[in-house]
Amino acid sequence: MTAPDLFEVVNPATEEVITTVELAGLAETDAAVARARAAFDTWRRVAPADRARLLRAFAAAVDADLDRLAALEVANAGHTIGNARWEAGNARDVIEYYAAAPERLFGRQIPVAGGIDVTFQEPLGVVGVIVPWNFPMPIAAWALAPALAAGNTVIVKPAELTPLTALRLGELALEAGIPEGVLQILPGRGPVVGQRFVTHPDVRKVVFTGSTRVGKEIMAGCAAQVKPATLELGGKSANIVFADADLAKAAATAPYAVFDNAGQDCCARSRILVEASAFDEFLALLEPAVHGVRVGDPSDEKTEMGPLISAAHRARVASYVPDEAAVAFRGSAPDGPGFWYPPTVLAPVRHEDRAFTEEIFGPVVTVVPFRDEEDALRIANATEYGLSGSIWTRDLGRALRVSRGVEAGNLSVNSHSSVRYTTPFGGFKQSGLGRELGPDALDAFTQTKNVFISTEE
Repeated sequence: MTAPDLFEVVNPATEEVITTVELAGLAETDAAVARARAAFDTWRRVAPADRARLLRAFAAAVDADLDRLAALEVANAGHTIGNARWEAGNARDVIEYYAAAPERLFGRQIPVAGGIDVTFQEPLGVVGVIVPWNFPMPIAAWALAPALAAGNTVIVKPAELTPLTALRLGELALEAGIPEGVLQILPGRGPVVGQRFVTHPDVRKVVFTGSTRVGKEIMAGCAAQVKPATLELGGKSANIVFADADLAKAAATAPYAVFDNAGQDCCARSRILVEASAFDEFLALLEPAVHGVRVGDPSDEKTEMGPLISAAHRARVASYVPDEAAVAFRGSAPDGPGFWYPPTVLAPVRHEDRAFTEEIFGPVVTVVPFRDEEDALRIANATEYGLSGSIWTRDLGRALRVSRGVEAGNLSVNSHSSVRYTTPFGGFKQSGLGRELGPDALDAFTQTKNVFISTEE
């Protein structure tokens, strides 16, 4: 008999082992798919109003468990307690939002000759969801909620490093009355469980959030079965600051646009582009803002940035800041146990530098000047990514022109807010395929059936 594959879950702020989780193998994955396939036959036939009530009960169960979920995320992912509470609330809100969907999955009646023609939005079947370690709780909810609302069954594979909140969401779903097999949480390794989602013929859709490299492999694997995939991948987003902007506000908020969650965010504005005439003033305003970021114990209410997820990831982030790097200034970080890295600003940098072109996924930001709108767009778009970004200007016409010109799926003007559960989220170029959240997400979990009914005698 094969020994179980056990994984030690570590608190990144203390380096202490929290618990040990058994990871699923191929046999356990196939068994989970079989359970999901059997449950699908029943779940898809649950009356829309009843499915909606179950999802509302699920949201209420999450709401009653917010403090526990937040505490799990602080311990498991090193998120600050303020962020973790928001993430638990976001998971609740997303489930509540899609609880309205079962009764609103409208088809159409299309005028035709000789009869009537109607369409139906039907579920796909079993959906495999592969969740990353950077935002394990909300990203799980972003996929499972619309998928369940549309009548699919779901298997969530959390990242090996951060399985605890997903496991708890699975427990809460059962407590709320979601039937066995409809939502399963299956911790496991990507090359085992995730790959089986891709190859198993009964998994009809794969949702993946993670690196562009792995996303390409999943996309290629799904092509063998013409299996749809939603991919939310890497980013190298630009924060474009024009000279006419509120420079004080732009500089004060810029650190939180890239150092939030220790920079472990696909939407991180890790390239700050500043109009040349305001460059020196902006840097002078940015320095105290960076020094003011409170880095430390994520369970402390005053902490604004916690640790990186692992020692290996810290080493990867540090590789972008070699000894000879052009460090303009740094914030602080604790000494002792924990995978800490200080907020770091690089300037001047060349446009071909690794730190400027590659996704660092850590608290490192580069700052470069630009000449005018055309130059700003050229620099912003000179990347394989296109996920997010910000534009700072008091000129409404410029804000609209630049928003239309930036090749990215989610932009903010005079703010850094990209993700709302009521609006679509997703990337251009190699930042991904498909849209999550908002009304658009349901399209990713249904297929359109057309039925013609003859009225001729």
